[in-house]
Amino acid sequence: MHTKLVILDRDGTINQASDQFVKSPEEWTPLPGALEAIGRLNHAGYHVVLASNQSGLGRGLLDMAALNAVHDTMAKALARVGARVDAIFYCPHAPDEACHCRKPEPGLLEQIGERYGISLQGVPFVGDSVRDAQAADAAGAQPHLVLTGRHAGLDPREPLPAGFPAHTRVHADLSAFVDALLQPQPLATSQG
Repeated sequence: MHTKLVILDRDGTINQASDQFVKSPEEWTPLPGALEAIGRLNHAGYHVVLASNQSGLGRGLLDMAALNAVHDTMAKALARVGARVDAIFYCPHAPDEACHCRKPEPGLLEQIGERYGISLQGVPFVGDSVRDAQAADAAGAQPHLVLTGRHAGLDPREPLPAGFPAHTRVHADLSAFVDALLQPQPLATSQG
């Protein structure tokens, strides 16, 4: 059986990003329509997994109890709309720790592939930054950019800034990504 998998970034993709990091449940605010979009993926048979840099841990800005509380708040908010995330993979390291799991490195995504026993070839990874797109590309996944976080002001008709893989697909938000993913492909018809 082929595992249907979608990998999502967290901050700026599912919830509002913060330059000060999301350190408590009170600071976690879902983006409009994002939780419902995850529910639509669930109902279409997709496993939804998060891959998130959480350098606030390595920087000492929050501890595991606080991160777990944020994720518990997210899980409850998802449940209220009939949605769920199957697993959360995160990098706890500060940027100067030279780990292999901090995006744009592909380590987090590789861990997800190992957990599910699949190649990430063609698996969508949706994020709001060039780091997300580069990590997806390095892991062989399909990069998707949502314009709800770091690149909110970007015009989707313009070329992407330098650093984005050429095959990055752009969507207004997570809901628009789900629309594009679940939209049935039209059947070719022949005249005659």
